Amino acid sequence: MVDLKGQYEHIKDRVNSSVIDVIDSTAFINGPEVKTFQKELEAYLDIKHVIPCGNGTDALQIAMMGLGLQPGDEVITADFTFAATVEVIALLQLTPVLVDVEPDSFNIDPEAIKKAITPKTKAIVPVHLFGQSANMEAIMDIAKAHDLFVIEDNAQGIGASYTFADGRKAKTGTIGHVASTSFFPSKNLGCYGDGGAIFTNDDALAHTIRGIVNHGMYTRYHHDVIGVNSRLDSIQAAILRVKLPHLNKYNAARRKAAQKYNTAFNEIPNINTPKLSNNCTAICDTCDCHVFHQYTLRILGVDRDALVQHLQANDIPCGVYYPIPLHLQKAYQDERYNEADFPVTNQLVKEVISLPMHTELDDEQIEFITRTIIEFVQK
Repeated sequence: MVDLKGQYEHIKDRVNSSVIDVIDSTAFINGPEVKTFQKELEAYLDIKHVIPCGNGTDALQIAMMGLGLQPGDEVITADFTFAATVEVIALLQLTPVLVDVEPDSFNIDPEAIKKAITPKTKAIVPVHLFGQSANMEAIMDIAKAHDLFVIEDNAQGIGASYTFADGRKAKTGTIGHVASTSFFPSKNLGCYGDGGAIFTNDDALAHTIRGIVNHGMYTRYHHDVIGVNSRLDSIQAAILRVKLPHLNKYNAARRKAAQKYNTAFNEIPNINTPKLSNNCTAICDTCDCHVFHQYTLRILGVDRDALVQHLQANDIPCGVYYPIPLHLQKAYQDERYNEADFPVTNQLVKEVISLPMHTELDDEQIEFITRTIIEFVQK
């Protein structure tokens, strides 16, 4: 699904020398590489504060801790996403409220958010799923009207932009009150282990979060807030510093691969290719509305699971993201949920399939993958 080795070969010398430099310095925790990466990512995103941490799940949890959310507070998020998004809500004894998604973008449905708001609602967590921004203008309007926090889950969307109705653009992760991201190796900007970060333009919130990630300390052995131990190590920061200048190029390569997939599938009635939202009409070299962390199809009128088996038999990796809605997961089932409230999610889990998507895909690979799929769905 992701050719990390091929990508590494292009930056091997720089990565290796950066790692050796950290080892020679022995500044393994909160060393200069972490601080420099933080500043470079702030500049890339055009945001005031980046606070690195141990992983993307920690980043979400710490963002919620920083906002001071209390047990019983309701947090609205998407039913169709990875479990980490709802996991941290439950871990903090907050109340997850799952809502349906839009059929084309797969992102949280603003109309469903409106219907789910109660006096106990305190926050909304939009997930920029598969690399495309959620409808942030609508979500921020809802949040403002109801005095809610917005916590962007940007684990799959780093480098993507959202365009507002007035033409203003902003990077995903910089629009809400606070955001989280993951540097898991397969992400568009991935390290060679675990890593994550929190983003915010709020000075006071950033100060609180900086204490939380380091045992609640601002001065050594003075614990001012309840914290955790979640720090990005210097070796991972050094690797991310090498890769960050390539991020736009990496995302462009993903878009180009998506264009080729689309061209192959566009005339196949059983296959729905990814739909662009945010006023975009087509994938193009200059548009960064979608960074294709995943390239996800909807397979119509064909046995999706049989297609998965067929691809595996032909040594073609694929993934089903996600096979079970969160509201049906054993850990998150709740009598509050009504199946009639999740028609889109319940349909998507039967139809979606994600194809290999990475910076090293070549024409021969894409041709083999698309031909194998088309032959199956048309037989």
